[in-house]
Amino acid sequence: MGSLEEPAPVMNNRKPLGIRFLEYVKGTNLSFKTHQYIVIIVTFVAYASYHCARKTNSIVQSTLDPASSDFILNSLPWRTTFLHKQPAGNRKLLWKLGDGWSPFNGTDGTSLLGELDLAFLAVYAMGMYLAGHLGDRMNLRIFLTVGMVGTGVFTSLFGVGYWGNIHNFYYFLAVQMLAGLFQSTGWPSVVAVVGNWFGKKKRGLIMGIWNAHTSVGNITGSLVASAMLSYGWGWSFVVPGLMIIVAGLIVFLFLPVDPESVGANPDEEDECHSPRKHGEEVTEPLLRPVTQSKDKAVGFIEAWKIPGVAPFALCLFFSKLVAYTFLYWLPFYISHTDIAGKYLSSEAAGNLSTLFDVGGVLGGILAGHISDRLDARAITAASFMYCAIPALFFYRSYGHVSLALNIVLMFITGIFVNGPYALITTAVSADLGTHSSLKGNSRALATVTAIIDGTGSVGAAIGPLLTGYISAKSWSAVFTMLMAAALIAGLLLTKLVVAEVTAKMAESRSSRSPDGTLDELSPSPPWPPPSRWKRTPSIWKASREIWKFINKRRMVNGADTGQRCGHTVEADSAVVDFDLRSNQVY
Repeated sequence: MGSLEEPAPVMNNRKPLGIRFLEYVKGTNLSFKTHQYIVIIVTFVAYASYHCARKTNSIVQSTLDPASSDFILNSLPWRTTFLHKQPAGNRKLLWKLGDGWSPFNGTDGTSLLGELDLAFLAVYAMGMYLAGHLGDRMNLRIFLTVGMVGTGVFTSLFGVGYWGNIHNFYYFLAVQMLAGLFQSTGWPSVVAVVGNWFGKKKRGLIMGIWNAHTSVGNITGSLVASAMLSYGWGWSFVVPGLMIIVAGLIVFLFLPVDPESVGANPDEEDECHSPRKHGEEVTEPLLRPVTQSKDKAVGFIEAWKIPGVAPFALCLFFSKLVAYTFLYWLPFYISHTDIAGKYLSSEAAGNLSTLFDVGGVLGGILAGHISDRLDARAITAASFMYCAIPALFFYRSYGHVSLALNIVLMFITGIFVNGPYALITTAVSADLGTHSSLKGNSRALATVTAIIDGTGSVGAAIGPLLTGYISAKSWSAVFTMLMAAALIAGLLLTKLVVAEVTAKMAESRSSRSPDGTLDELSPSPPWPPPSRWKRTPSIWKASREIWKFINKRRMVNGADTGQRCGHTVEADSAVVDFDLRSNQVY
């Protein structure tokens, strides 16, 4: 899988304008590795801008919500008389002092904000399935550009309601739904593009680092939206909207979808040679470029049947329920929580909430690295979800004691909540999108990614909605819901965890003896195997099958142990000859 056959006719070999400009300045074609750097940087910026635009809602909620007004008026009684004397039309002054914004300044304001979040995330989840279907059938550079520009336009239109003095709830609802539809184009597209350029070596670590774009985008969105609040909440939407439009233009100018689209030759780079060259597994593109494959795009139902897709998708449902509840409600929760006897402003709460995302960056990297070292995605994801339960409990119980303790507990919670979320949406999706059952089909990754993240996004829609209603009664009940979701997420991976543990135990036993019956009937095999065997999994697997085959033959036919057995086994294009006398593979 991943090896390049004879080139097929290229459907569209036109390079992006930015790539052609760079090659003109350089005077020569860009190397394959340079293209990889461009892909990583451009896709990182692209998806960070998606989350930057998405984070704005959570920052502005405490400004729009009347509960914020009640808190400010109660904590600053000397302003109450002054406020009630102001004309009803003096919206800007009242907003600055906490009057909120109609239609969110009524008794059901918090619920209305929850419904906006639900509308956005529900359309986002449904759009994700459609985006994956289209992404495997369209030019991803154009598809991603349109999605980013559309996201920027509708994010900005939400902010236009501030200057247009718009107070119709259905205007904001429609804008949020359309923004969610365009936002859904992002994740399947960037994962598919990265999958076209990067291979399996250290996939968890590389994608864990790359996935920091989610937290970087959240942090940037929090800081930008908080900074713009002093100029009017409308700017908190317009500025991130303009930022993602600019990022979309960068994607259009510089993003190479796959090596064939820019005429890059992966054989120029050592890391992209065949994984069996020199007996080592090296980095290669996950997928054959679409222009070289005649495979049909994988159908929706067929993708669901890929082993591991359903349990990880359902796990992500509950994982994103927790993560997105924090994404949308953490600033609001902080601003309404008495921390060491003080309440923080909306701007300060927004800035403080970024530490949750900083922890998420570290969590994603740790989860990817650990899963690489253990070669166990399910064990890693489930362990992080179980650790998130006590982290959530301690943050709720002791986060109010002091600001320093709140920061530490928030950071730790971010590690365990966002770690499995990052792992499943990146490395796990790439693993399953290139599963052996697909037989190298290069037109499945976007669909599989969309199924996993789309299912997770349904949970992301439900979490903030439930929080909007439950928080009105008790924040302790909200955290109980989040801990239960984390527990269920871990339990959903139980079958896969058991399978991975069983495989590890079998591997440990096989490292001592390939088959218990061989110790009595034949010379001991060269175990642990030579280092070159470990570097070539196909030879390792073949050697075990050889011993089983020889043992079976000898038990049936009574073959002499001194007789040379010239059996040949073919596995994954690697032919192994085994000499029973010398115990050598050649």
